[in-house]
Amino acid sequence: MPNGHIIVADDDAAIRTVLNQALSRAGYEVRSTGNAATLWRWVAQGEGDLVITDVVMPDENAFDLLPRIKRVRPDLPIIVMSAQNTFMTAIRASERGAYEYLPKPFDLKELTAIVGRALSRPRGNAAPGAPPENEDIPLVGRSPAMQEIYRSLARLMPTDLTVMITGESGTGKELVARALHDYGRRRSGPFVPVNMAAIPRDLIESELFGHEKGAFTGATARSAGRFEQAEGGTLFLDEIGDMPMEAQTRLLRVLQQGEYTTVGGRVPIKTNVRIIAATNKDLRVSIQQGIFREDLFFRLNVVPLRLPALRERSEDVPDLVRHFFVLVEREGLTRKQLDGDAMEKLKRYRWPGNVRELENLVRRLAALYPQETITGPVIEAELDTLPLAAPAQAGTRKGGTESEGLSAAVERHLSEYFSHYRDTLPPPGLYHRVLREIEGPLIGAALAATRGNQIRAAELLGVNRNTLRKKVRDLDLQVFRTPR
Repeated sequence: MPNGHIIVADDDAAIRTVLNQALSRAGYEVRSTGNAATLWRWVAQGEGDLVITDVVMPDENAFDLLPRIKRVRPDLPIIVMSAQNTFMTAIRASERGAYEYLPKPFDLKELTAIVGRALSRPRGNAAPGAPPENEDIPLVGRSPAMQEIYRSLARLMPTDLTVMITGESGTGKELVARALHDYGRRRSGPFVPVNMAAIPRDLIESELFGHEKGAFTGATARSAGRFEQAEGGTLFLDEIGDMPMEAQTRLLRVLQQGEYTTVGGRVPIKTNVRIIAATNKDLRVSIQQGIFREDLFFRLNVVPLRLPALRERSEDVPDLVRHFFVLVEREGLTRKQLDGDAMEKLKRYRWPGNVRELENLVRRLAALYPQETITGPVIEAELDTLPLAAPAQAGTRKGGTESEGLSAAVERHLSEYFSHYRDTLPPPGLYHRVLREIEGPLIGAALAATRGNQIRAAELLGVNRNTLRKKVRDLDLQVFRTPR
């Protein structure tokens, strides 16, 4: 007895044959066609419990057909396949009512599992509205890692779920947050980003929640905070791991109760914002160190999204290079192209600065080199000048040590910190604040590596055991012993 009747639509006969065999073996009755007209006729006649269709067919694009299918049979699950594996393909599939989007080539076991879930799901879910038509794709790449990101984003667009985006610096965390907003249900509201690492710790609460006149010295008028500015839209909390404990407590209260008070205020204010957080830190280590609240982590980590480093998706480098050259051409620079040797060198590079570092290089190539085609030797010379890594060793310089990479990263962080004080200097005590920020993660990592064994952690760090204990106490670190 068949488990269900499936219609397959694809103009590639080989794909129709493979799907017919795989789904028939799984117990389904399968009927296939190579054009959209036949698919529409069968669906309109009430045939099929599920449709699997390619996007591009000889007589009609499936994205044009899907809304008509959804009008006559809103509960019919549709799985969309496409070789055009871009962010917008995944978004359009979701927004036009598809149950799932699968990039080609796909795994037959995964497809069969998706078919099973689709046929067993409750019916009656309404399809979301149409997305904005925007060809300026915010995310670029066709690698399997990026396809998973696209599919996750497509599922999240119709929701208001809190999302935690993790990934190294330069991987595009804010781009993902903006995509969630711009293509989501709150796209008509404001998108308000705030970088926790860029705000002095004693001003973060005022920055987030606003303050009343006279709340503190210098508060000469009422000021709206970021929550108020983001009302009805999305608040993006970047570098959430740098938020001080006091502000974490207030943020947790907002997430739990849906309201906040301004600094110096007494009347609770209801809030209606979607929270998206991002960090390049391992917050579980921060929790072990006692510098991040575990209850806040679970409130923010409703849907975790990890962005892959560029070295994990090197096959996306050519698409990214072409995309960035298009952008610089719009800005008035001459568009370039890379020969095969140059592109291979870029694909082999480790990219410690990730996509942001690649974009900076492309802009430099467009601005500084007169030739239309960039060759391998030019790329090799440019890569040798990059500050954080040689092509074969991420995190180190040629002939250097790991500490040189760390030193450069700290220098860059401090430069960004000072840039926020244009006409003044940071508050006094910078030396000890910086040491504390470095010591805390270092000691916490050592304790985590030794499972809370302070004797072994002291040996690892090369410090006296009593010194380590004092540091743990002074830095207010929590030590958790994990059983082996």
